[in-house]
Amino acid sequence: MGIVLKQSFKNTLFIYLGFVFGGINTLVLYTRFLEDEYYGLVTYLLATSNILMPLIALGIHHTIVKFFSSYFTKADKDKFLSSVLFLPLLVAIPMGFLGNLFYEQIGNYLSEENPIIKEYTFVIYLVAFTCAYFEVFHAWAKVHFQTVFGNILKELYNRVAVMILLFAVYFEWITKAEFIYYLTGAYFIRMLLMMFYAFKLYFPKFTFSRPDNFNEVLRFSLYIILAGSAGAIILDIDKFMIPGKESLEKAAYYSVAVFIGSFIEAPSRAMLNILQPLTSKTLNEDNHKEVASLYKKSSINLLLISGLFFVLINANIGQLFSLLPKEYAGGALVVFMISLLKMYNGFLGNNGAIINNSKYYKVTLPFSLIMAFSVYFLNKLFYYELDMGTDGLALATLIVIFFANTGKIFFVKRKFSMTPFTNKSFLMIFIITALYLTFNFWDFPIENIYLFKFPIHPIINIILKSILIALIYIFLVIKFNISTEITNIVNRFYK
Repeated sequence: MGIVLKQSFKNTLFIYLGFVFGGINTLVLYTRFLEDEYYGLVTYLLATSNILMPLIALGIHHTIVKFFSSYFTKADKDKFLSSVLFLPLLVAIPMGFLGNLFYEQIGNYLSEENPIIKEYTFVIYLVAFTCAYFEVFHAWAKVHFQTVFGNILKELYNRVAVMILLFAVYFEWITKAEFIYYLTGAYFIRMLLMMFYAFKLYFPKFTFSRPDNFNEVLRFSLYIILAGSAGAIILDIDKFMIPGKESLEKAAYYSVAVFIGSFIEAPSRAMLNILQPLTSKTLNEDNHKEVASLYKKSSINLLLISGLFFVLINANIGQLFSLLPKEYAGGALVVFMISLLKMYNGFLGNNGAIINNSKYYKVTLPFSLIMAFSVYFLNKLFYYELDMGTDGLALATLIVIFFANTGKIFFVKRKFSMTPFTNKSFLMIFIITALYLTFNFWDFPIENIYLFKFPIHPIINIILKSILIALIYIFLVIKFNISTEITNIVNRFYK
């Protein structure tokens, strides 16, 4: 876990910096500098591009992670990278041509309830294309165990760019419409920066020769493209569906709640960036003992960290929403469900990496397809038929991903005879539950304080309450030695 922890801490730092900037953007700047309609429009465009991205990427970013470590000579590595690098263009070019040919029809369909969408429909394709190739080059860096720069671009760069552009809107240097165009340009720049970095790490000698296992590589990519597309549907279909029934403003309100609930996934995103290629390497070496060790350690450490943020967020959610415009204040239940889901995902550790990088990777496809259809029909049921609002969308996502991920635990147990659980896992769950129930309905009795009509007392309450929770949480973690890695880090800090 040495290289994992070292890069994970660096990645976590930049990911949380990204979340800080993202939080300022989401909770303060978007809600005040950009009209709710335009915020909802941005949410819709990016969500739709995320659904389209895996199709353009052709699963190549996963293919690179799985197969690169199986080649031992530079010649074989060059053949492999030369073969896969240009494959996304086989989809991207025809898709761009057809999108341009039928632009009017596509735009009319997407903008039926919100006409403003039609003017910006082309942005969906452009952002999807740049994100697809960004992920390809990010994977290129991952297999060389260099994940930090890619995470800076992925987690921090976009948020900083958005902040700059939002201030440009506020000072009337650009219009709200131009904001979307400049944001699209920022995605292009990010892709180019990632490409130059990847080539700096390893520049292949391009060749028309294909690796001996090219057919296997291609089969894997085709499976992953379908699985990845289904996964993207699961994550973003809710934001895509809202403008089909309600105004774009509702998408903005929902997006804020989802962002707050997703805050706790930063540690898992940081750690999995390095765990994925490491898991692939150990599986390619048939070192199942190390895979099992990584599985358990990643699970307990991610549960520990994400659990703390689960308690901090949900115990302070009332105070946090009091800082936002009143239109955004109805998303507490969405925050709870999304954060619970993200914490459970962290509890699984590198479960997904084990399946995706093993000989059983084909099972990802039926899992993902069942999840995609399930979340779509549950969204239709809860959101359209039962009229549960955005709470129904979050509930659908929670149900589907919970059962699917639980199924993956049993699958890995059956095929590899390993689980993510340790003797401390359920103790950790008890600590998280106890602290949440203790602090969820209690606040410091602080009188109302205002600074230029802005409420300060909720911020004071959040800070004091968070410090108290964190101190108790860390004490219990160290007391019961939940994680050897975390305990050692704390001990070194106090020496």
